Amino acid sequence: MSEKLGPRHSVVVGCLVRNVKGEVLLIRHHKRGWEMPQGRVEEGENLLEALRREVLEEAGVEIEIGPLAAIWSMVSLPPAIIFAFLGRHTGGEPAASDDSVEAGWFSEAEATAMVTGSVMRERLAALLQFNGTVCYRSYSVRPYRLELERGLDG
Repeated sequence: MSEKLGPRHSVVVGCLVRNVKGEVLLIRHHKRGWEMPQGRVEEGENLLEALRREVLEEAGVEIEIGPLAAIWSMVSLPPAIIFAFLGRHTGGEPAASDDSVEAGWFSEAEATAMVTGSVMRERLAALLQFNGTVCYRSYSVRPYRLELERGLDG
């Protein structure tokens, strides 16, 4: 008797990190270009531990995690649920790593111009516009298409 497995989604965390000057932390991925730090949650890891680990691994900085600002559901293959938070820089200097070829602080305008991938560009815009209401968006890729958008009030 074969057992059919249900849908499997990757769980991803990302963060819009700001420093004391209000600048935005970006990393340059070797394939995707400039983006906010993000990565998969490992088995047995909670979202906040994963977020701290990913930002440290990709950008070399430590953060204080602020509010959950957005949730994205990528419904095309491979499916993923992405939790995006706001964060504040607490230590370390941006540095390249095994996961990034460059990292640095940029003004909102610079960051918006540098992030060119359609998915990450939308994520950056949504986080820059965070007004206290968690944003939920469902999308597919190849080509990128927003399927559903709504605010999630407490």
